[in-house]
Amino acid sequence: MEKKRVGVLISGRGSNLHALIDACQHEPDYPAEIVLVASNNPDAPGLRKAADAGIPTLALNHRTFDSREAFEEALDRHLRKAELDLLCNAGFMRLHTEDFVKSWWNRHLNIHPSLLPAFKGLHTHERVIEAGMTVSGCTVHAVRFEMDSGPIVDQAVVPVLNNDTPDTLAARVLDAEHLLYPHALKLVASGAVTIEDDKIVVNHSEKIESAPYSRA
Repeated sequence: MEKKRVGVLISGRGSNLHALIDACQHEPDYPAEIVLVASNNPDAPGLRKAADAGIPTLALNHRTFDSREAFEEALDRHLRKAELDLLCNAGFMRLHTEDFVKSWWNRHLNIHPSLLPAFKGLHTHERVIEAGMTVSGCTVHAVRFEMDSGPIVDQAVVPVLNNDTPDTLAARVLDAEHLLYPHALKLVASGAVTIEDDKIVVNHSEKIESAPYSRA
């Protein structure tokens, strides 16, 4: 099977990027390869991580552009030049314009540290604890116009412990993210699931593995 060409967007250290790189480069028969890592932050540590793994990188400082639209038009040109099949946000701290979302419709994934549709936005772990939740987790979804919305590809669940702080819960959820994102990308890249309109379609002819679950 021909591997899907994947681009990853980052703004910082790229911990989820590292998990995706490990899966693509070390998991036998993984159906995707990362061919470009792009960042709006030229100092993003994740760019060095990608370069060390032999992956081409792009630093496109959004501050040098007159508008969000101008930045994303330039970013889109570079991504299309790389002939990507799929695009993954991995800690990309910029909201996308509608034109950019349309450009990558149903080919663009994001990961969020909650069980969507609950707890969209920022300060997720503080809000989870304040709400008295007994479980939390993370979600990989297709990118849509509204932040942290879109068809859900897969989710992973972690417990919320009695003595949790936002930091301890965040660490547990991040561990689950590192399992979930490569798994979800594998589902999409292999064709085990497809995104049609606003629905996830499970193709039963493909092997569907269980979603990862972190008990740590």
